[in-house]
Amino acid sequence: MAKKQQAAIEIDPQQEEIEQQYKTMTGSQRAAVIMLLLGEQHAANIIKYLEPKEVSVVGASMVDVSDLSQGLVNKVLDDFIETLGLQTNLGLGTADYVQKVIKRALGDEKAATVLGKIMPPSSSKGLEILHWMDARSIAEIISDEHPQISAIILSVLEADVAAQVLGFLPEQQRSEIVQRVATLEAIQPAAMRELEGLLTQQFSNTSAQSANFGGVEAAATIMNFANAEVVSEIMDTMTLKDENLATQIQDKMLTFDNLAEVDNKGIQKLLAATGNEVLMAAIRGADEGTKENFLSNMSERARLLFLDDMEAKGPIRIAEVEAAQKNIMRIARKLADDGEIVLVGKGDDFV
Repeated sequence: MAKKQQAAIEIDPQQEEIEQQYKTMTGSQRAAVIMLLLGEQHAANIIKYLEPKEVSVVGASMVDVSDLSQGLVNKVLDDFIETLGLQTNLGLGTADYVQKVIKRALGDEKAATVLGKIMPPSSSKGLEILHWMDARSIAEIISDEHPQISAIILSVLEADVAAQVLGFLPEQQRSEIVQRVATLEAIQPAAMRELEGLLTQQFSNTSAQSANFGGVEAAATIMNFANAEVVSEIMDTMTLKDENLATQIQDKMLTFDNLAEVDNKGIQKLLAATGNEVLMAAIRGADEGTKENFLSNMSERARLLFLDDMEAKGPIRIAEVEAAQKNIMRIARKLADDGEIVLVGKGDDFV
């Protein structure tokens, strides 16, 4: 009898493996599994409500998860159903309801002021167009515009796209634009209408509220995605103009060595998403703390094999090291966006 009870509580090795695989999946991969299970029509209806970057991420993940085991697919579905069971429909349509009530009570003019403080900002149609354009096309549109307009546009773009746009802009414009991104605060309706006029003729869709864009963190995030040459040129020029602002941006920028501060769980997720070849190149130029954070999260056997392979490769170009580090940082930021890891910059404090 005791043996039967012991057998009953023993963990099924196959189930344990599924649990481990599930833990290493990103949020976008789990979402992709649900999309594939829904079928073409339902998945297409959902995609209509996603942002451009979300469409790209989920689309790529749908390819990645096409060969998952049935057990892992079942686990994702079970978790999704369990999560749904904890939700209510209380929040459905809340934003529209709140806006209608406040407008009816206060009138459009006063309501705009109140709603501007309590409601999340919504993108206007003109700004939404930007998210579906490629970086070169955006750069061509703004290359002859005032730097303030360019700064606003860069602020509303995804950071990696904004960095690409910077690379296509004339060299003499880059530093001033990044400086203006870092000092942006509230954008008044008149400026927003001017921006809308540049992007679309549908002025009726322009918000009457001021909007908050930019700031030091936005500038630093854009710079994180720019290539080393562009970053160096911009920061050198900006230091001459405003050394204090340049220092603030640098303090917020994430570098490969910031990965020394990522916890063990985060590093393990990063290791799972990164190839050994790229990692070997990247950690050659890292400080000891960052190297140790990666190596200590490998099994002893994997660590020894990794070090032997890295030594056998011999010296490599600095450009290859920088490219590998950029590659890993892109993966790290994607995992951070999905809520899988936490990235800590020099200017961040935690208690």
